[in-house]
Amino acid sequence: MAADKRKVLIADDEPNIVTALEFLLKHAGYDVRAAANGEEALALVESYAPDLVLIDIMMPLKSGYEVCQKMRERPEWRHIKIVMVTAKGREAEVSKGMSLGADLYVTKPFSTQELIAAIDRLLADAA
Repeated sequence: MAADKRKVLIADDEPNIVTALEFLLKHAGYDVRAAANGEEALALVESYAPDLVLIDIMMPLKSGYEVCQKMRERPEWRHIKIVMVTAKGREAEVSKGMSLGADLYVTKPFSTQELIAAIDRLLADAA
């Protein structure tokens, strides 16, 4: 059964958020990896091949916007679901994230149950 685990990559430079999300996602049955910056996130998309990426917008080296854009430029990565998680909730930022190809935009603080449910839905749709 373990081979069927869906893979989630968390890209966020706030360790407390990564730890909390990692715990919740593993508890929900996902295989989870984490990246602390945008460069590391792209390297992990390449090596780990996640089914879904949770990206913080404000990160060192490459922003979540840049990571999203780079992922959408690669045909072999277009199937990967992208969820932007950020404190930036203004309409302009949301539309920028969505126009770059994000599948979902979640603003902090968020309900962890709602986030896990949204991830479950996105990955169920992809299956």
